[in-house]
Amino acid sequence: MPTLLCTKKEQNLGKQSRALIVFITMFFFSILNANDLSDAYKKEYTFLKAQKNELEKRLSKERKTQASQVHKAKQNVQKKQDDYVKISKTLKNKENEIEKASEQLRDKTSNKEIINSIIIQAKVSLDEYAIKVDENAPSKIDTLKKAFQQSSALYEKLSSIRNEYGKFYLLDGTTAQGEIVKVGNIAAYGISTKAKGALAPAGGGEYKLWNKAQSDQSAKALYNKTPPSNLDIFVYENLDKDVAYQEEKTLKDTLKGGGVIGYIILGLGAFGVLLLLLRVVFLITAGTNVKKITDIVSAKLESGRGDEAYEEIKEFKGSTARVIRATLRNIKKDREHIEDIVMENILNESSALDRFGNFILVLAAVAPLLGLLGTVTGMISTFDIITVHGTGDPKLLSGGISEALVTTMLGLVVAIPLLLLGNLLSGWATSIKDSMEQSALHVVNLYEKHSA
Repeated sequence: MPTLLCTKKEQNLGKQSRALIVFITMFFFSILNANDLSDAYKKEYTFLKAQKNELEKRLSKERKTQASQVHKAKQNVQKKQDDYVKISKTLKNKENEIEKASEQLRDKTSNKEIINSIIIQAKVSLDEYAIKVDENAPSKIDTLKKAFQQSSALYEKLSSIRNEYGKFYLLDGTTAQGEIVKVGNIAAYGISTKAKGALAPAGGGEYKLWNKAQSDQSAKALYNKTPPSNLDIFVYENLDKDVAYQEEKTLKDTLKGGGVIGYIILGLGAFGVLLLLLRVVFLITAGTNVKKITDIVSAKLESGRGDEAYEEIKEFKGSTARVIRATLRNIKKDREHIEDIVMENILNESSALDRFGNFILVLAAVAPLLGLLGTVTGMISTFDIITVHGTGDPKLLSGGISEALVTTMLGLVVAIPLLLLGNLLSGWATSIKDSMEQSALHVVNLYEKHSA
């Protein structure tokens, strides 16, 4: 900026000098002659040279002044920058100090809230054991120390085996007075002149004798402070809720859990077993004396007394006997005609041999489907109970779950034997048909051989 000002000053001085020169020149031209003009020019030249020197000195002085001012301005700017850096560092340090102070304040506030929360928890937990915690005491630390000391003493007490005199209920509902051996706060044993054994919660802080056998020896050993070799124990959470007795589940209880669909599956299973028995009787009747009949007919044909063969097997019962008799009645006809008669009689006997076979397989297929239906209805019942009562009491859910599982089990129990035995009997029936065909063709072949 000073350099710019200096330049403008020089320009103004130059303009003034040129105007002055023009003015003087015109003046002298008008009043002086040529010689005077030369003298005047020399004087003017001298004057202008002196003026130029003066202006150069002023310009040099101005430049020095401006350089000095620029140097001072730069020094001032550098100082201001250094001051700004120092102030920024000081501000950063102050912000860090403020942040640390805020963290310490938050920690103290949080610690105070944690201490208050611990005191409240200790009060709630220890009130159950008649231990008072003063949450309004002036010193929170002293309150915590006292609560921890009381909790430690209570822990030692509850984690030990101790004997107390009290009462408990027997299995018949009567009460008995005697010693109660408490194992910490999770189990207890009762010993009286009437009975002894493991105790279970009876509700309302009272005990009842647990119906599990052989816990009397454990009770006696713990009462005498001798560790038993085998401990029969009933562990409980608290004494507020009555615990139901453990009962052995019978087959009747299991079947009852399946509901109506379970009984339907059992009915179908019984009906299927009856059909299996009838089918076995039919097959035994149809397949009896096959070898004996074949041997008798073969012996008559080989001895040339084929006419007597029919009379020999006339009294035999069963499908094989009927097919062989039909063969003997038409034995003198053409081979093709005899084979057609044999196949026709076998087809007539097939209806009796296949009796109830398909129906048994249908029952085997329907039983698991009914089990699946019971599963679906049981789960629907369970969800209905959950909708109304929630999931707080598992006993309410046991009915639907039992129906869902028991029906599936019954369906498989019925289906597997029916399917297995049904297919085995079908194979037996096929074997009887093959033996009938084989015996009939054997008779025909023997007749043709000995009549040729």
